[in-house]
Amino acid sequence: MNASRIFIERPIATALLMIALFLAGVLGYILLPVSALPEIDYPTIQVYTQYPGASPDVISSSITSPLERQLGQMSGLKAMNSTSSNGTSVITLQFDLSFSLDVAEQEVQAAINASSSFLPANLPYPPVYSKVNPADAPVLTLSLTSDVLPLTKIEDLADTRLAQRISQISGVGLVTISGGQRPAVRVQTDTGALNALGMSIDDVRTALGSANVDQAKGSLDGKYQSYSIGANDQLQSAADYRDLIIAYRQGAPVRLAQIARSIDSAENLQQAAWTNSTPSIVLNIQRQPGANVIDVVDSVQKLLPQLRASLPASVKVAVLTDRTKTIRASVADVETELAIAVALVVMVIFVFLRNVPATVIPAVTVPLSLAGTLALAYGLGFSLNNLTLMSLTVATGFVVDDAIVMIENITRYIEAGQTPLSAAIKGAKEIGFTIVSLSVSLIAVMIPLLFMGDVVGRLFREFALTLSVAIVLSALVSLTLTPMMCSRMLKAQRHSHRVDFFDRLNSRYIRGLDWVLSHRRLTIASVVLTATLTFVVLMLMPKGFFPEQDTGLIEGVVQAAPTISFQRMIGQQQQVVDRIARDPAVASLSSFVGIDQTRPTINQGTLLINLKDKGERARIDEVIHRLTDDTAGLAGVRLFLHPVQDLTLDDTVSTTSYRLGVQSTDPALLTRWTGELVGALRGDPAFADVQSEAMQSGNQVQLTFDRDTASRLGITPQAIDDVLYDAFGQRQVSTIYTQLNQYHVVLVARNNADDLAHLLSGLYVDTSSGSLAPLASMATMKVMPAALRIDRKGQFPYADVSFNLAPGYSLGTAIAHLERVKEHIGLPQSVQVSLEGSAATFQSSLASEGYLVAAAVIVVYLMLGILYESFIHPVTILSTLPSAALGALLALLMTGTQFDIMGLIGIVLLIGIVMKNAIMMIDFALDGQRNHGLSAHDAIRRAAEQRFRPILMTTMASLFGALPLAFGSGMGSELRHPLGIAIIGGLCVSQLLTLFSTPVIYLAMHRLERRFAADEPIAAEYVQ
Repeated sequence: MNASRIFIERPIATALLMIALFLAGVLGYILLPVSALPEIDYPTIQVYTQYPGASPDVISSSITSPLERQLGQMSGLKAMNSTSSNGTSVITLQFDLSFSLDVAEQEVQAAINASSSFLPANLPYPPVYSKVNPADAPVLTLSLTSDVLPLTKIEDLADTRLAQRISQISGVGLVTISGGQRPAVRVQTDTGALNALGMSIDDVRTALGSANVDQAKGSLDGKYQSYSIGANDQLQSAADYRDLIIAYRQGAPVRLAQIARSIDSAENLQQAAWTNSTPSIVLNIQRQPGANVIDVVDSVQKLLPQLRASLPASVKVAVLTDRTKTIRASVADVETELAIAVALVVMVIFVFLRNVPATVIPAVTVPLSLAGTLALAYGLGFSLNNLTLMSLTVATGFVVDDAIVMIENITRYIEAGQTPLSAAIKGAKEIGFTIVSLSVSLIAVMIPLLFMGDVVGRLFREFALTLSVAIVLSALVSLTLTPMMCSRMLKAQRHSHRVDFFDRLNSRYIRGLDWVLSHRRLTIASVVLTATLTFVVLMLMPKGFFPEQDTGLIEGVVQAAPTISFQRMIGQQQQVVDRIARDPAVASLSSFVGIDQTRPTINQGTLLINLKDKGERARIDEVIHRLTDDTAGLAGVRLFLHPVQDLTLDDTVSTTSYRLGVQSTDPALLTRWTGELVGALRGDPAFADVQSEAMQSGNQVQLTFDRDTASRLGITPQAIDDVLYDAFGQRQVSTIYTQLNQYHVVLVARNNADDLAHLLSGLYVDTSSGSLAPLASMATMKVMPAALRIDRKGQFPYADVSFNLAPGYSLGTAIAHLERVKEHIGLPQSVQVSLEGSAATFQSSLASEGYLVAAAVIVVYLMLGILYESFIHPVTILSTLPSAALGALLALLMTGTQFDIMGLIGIVLLIGIVMKNAIMMIDFALDGQRNHGLSAHDAIRRAAEQRFRPILMTTMASLFGALPLAFGSGMGSELRHPLGIAIIGGLCVSQLLTLFSTPVIYLAMHRLERRFAADEPIAAEYVQ
């Protein structure tokens, strides 16, 4: 059967079919969404609760713990981490990859509802959840400034006119407003004036709460008209509160202005944000896990003109950070590299064939196969991202091979005197099985990639499927269009007796092969040595997880002493910002100080630094090193920087690139051994910037009141807590309702926090007799250390240890050092240490790398055995693999590139590339033995001679196709370098070795096959 014949005989139908395929590809390219990487985010939800004034231990016991007990019962929950800090509780829930985010959302809401009865009665804000990964950097950052309006007004405009509209956009997970200038009425009481009038601060709280209400008041329905009832029951501004009567003393009213100062201010004075060095309101827009970054940002940008028009003219809205710029640039660079790869492959074909028609035919195969792949990629729901485009770039060397094999075979028959039509029919029939074998074996290599587990499997599934589709379409085009074009375009050429370069090279190759065939034991020994050397080099290779990308965006954390005040932290932050802004590589930056759902402590400020275009600055790692050195001289502050990555596997914001977790049921053991581990890691040369945020201790004023005295006076602990909360907790005592938003009345006592000795003076508590008792008379005070935050994982005590890699060390080496450190310090079994985030994913992927390669080899062996009906000859083909792996590893080692996931994928692809060359040689050798009666020695020698040029041509096509990947310098090129380097190194080494080793292994396997068959003497065939 000749499947190609109908296409050869019907050229118009074949041409129109290919035109349709190309047009479908163009349409698919237009419709495909663009992204940095395939969407493989874990479904993640964050539950956030505010309780202003509450300490970390109160937050932990009264809010975090009840929520955790309900949330921990949800199905599909992969990990639950919580952080309790001053005034905030943050619980991050990460679900299995197969779990629907919408289903998880419903379960989270049900768990929050179930826990509501266990939460504090005076909790001002109910728990809220967001479908967002807190470790994921904002996809878009907007800055709002004004030379006229105060920040409180700008924040109100941002909240009511921007944030709410943007939150409604599909794919937006969370819009946070940094700057903390939410409008409020602040009432600052004068405790001295209160005491003089015989009043306590609790009396003020009660009066404020009852003086401002907004409740239903009924309606009237008369005989002819109906009426609603309104009243001036609300106080809208600080001026309205000043004349509020709080109480009567000696028949005279006591107004609020007599005992307190009421001002229009901000709800939380301990938050601030800057754009460069200008105070501003910053909107950080984060996407939902799995949402397309480009689509989200495009939707926001489309809405921005309308949003700007809704704001006063004095408010300036600027796009501070747009992550899609680098994503679009990265995708554009890969597209350019793809076009360069296609041009290089066509050039290779022309150099070898030196015939324009013969070059045009395989050159047409490349765009057709790639276009058809794009059409099917759209149908499969893929996106146009770095990995799919990389697979297409690699495919340029793959897809042209089938056409080259077909053309070369048809050309032999034309040169033998047959007409182009008959040569095309006969040549296509003869080579059809070889092309199918090549395609099936290449796809077989991809099968293990399709079944890789967890996030790495999801990441490379699109890569493997895209490449597989390209290979299938290449085979179809080579079996249909290519022979048809050969029958119309190729002509018989007069035989030239001139010997060209490739003829001379072929002759030298045959002479070398004859020598090798006469020294087979030496050749087999070299194959064994190559396999051994490959294993040794693999063990010695520095191993990493994923190449660190230069996205032009840096996240930073400014860390100061844990006891630092807010005002002092602002000064420290500004010093760091001034140093960074002077760097020539920095285009702009935003910074923030204060506690919110991503920053749990006062002593940590955050930065988001935008760098200039890649051509205008040094590499991002050099910029980070320079910025860190520039700020190292600042006293009392430390700067941690790491580049924003397109692939985010962490679920927690960290100061460094890698984390590990320490867990124990005993908090005392946890604290002790976390300190031991941090100290040991700091002394190890593989680690840098080692620290544990859980180990930070701040100051706590501990009050111990005399319960007997309080009981005798009729004072309850609740009354004491209320007075303290009124005075120091920024207590929200009333709510002002408007048509667009709600604002709070915040009660505080005017005090000097630096004068701790007199902190309680002026604070009085109501007794059961109606008199006032000074709090200082029944309470003592001392300052003691206390944790700034309380972390738990899975409801058990947890401590984080974050670190960076020291220069010259890989992640794999650091993990090995970690195991030695754990053994050296004698870590007890009751304390568990585990890698977190990307480090944990690396560890699991490292354990599965061997299984992946083994699975690829096994699948290929099974496929080849089925195709060739042989147990032996697949081994001959697979014998080419060690040299390819060795070449890839040596190339990575020589270029200083770590062996990571991209390098591993390169080796897997090499299995298919080098195996294809062996198949072309062995397929012809078997045909010579079975159909032409040649001996094994003559058959393999003849096959090597005839297949030398197509093998060299296909190898050079794959090699040149990988050159743009290895040497590209555009945005995101760090991701592509290991793949290109591995392919080029593997092809160079394997090409030199396997052209000689494959014939020797073939004869050895043939001898072994005959020994098992025992159907003819061995000695006649085996010539030493």
